[in-house]
Amino acid sequence: MKVIKKNRFTKARGGSSKLLVLSCAKCGNEIVNYQKDGIGTLLRLYLDRIRGPRELLNSIESVHEKSTMPNLVCDHCSALIGVPMIYEVENRLAFRLIRGSFSKKTL
Repeated sequence: MKVIKKNRFTKARGGSSKLLVLSCAKCGNEIVNYQKDGIGTLLRLYLDRIRGPRELLNSIESVHEKSTMPNLVCDHCSALIGVPMIYEVENRLAFRLIRGSFSKKTL
């Protein structure tokens, strides 16, 4: 689980990566494990960088367009964490995160 993906997107962001755990700000439930590439604020979660949990990976595995993506919600309290988007610069599917709805820590 701690293996870092390295590809053109990692290199485009300076080559540095870190693994994060995002939790719900409302109830503290762990929502997602994510590989953050580069420096800066966490604004969106790219689908190809989500590392877990297995249930979330299974639900987004077959997603290939924005219209079929579910919202990112907390499994415990149903708080909305992120909404589907396409990052048009790179044509990548992602969740746009809602500020203040999550907390993060480095693995």
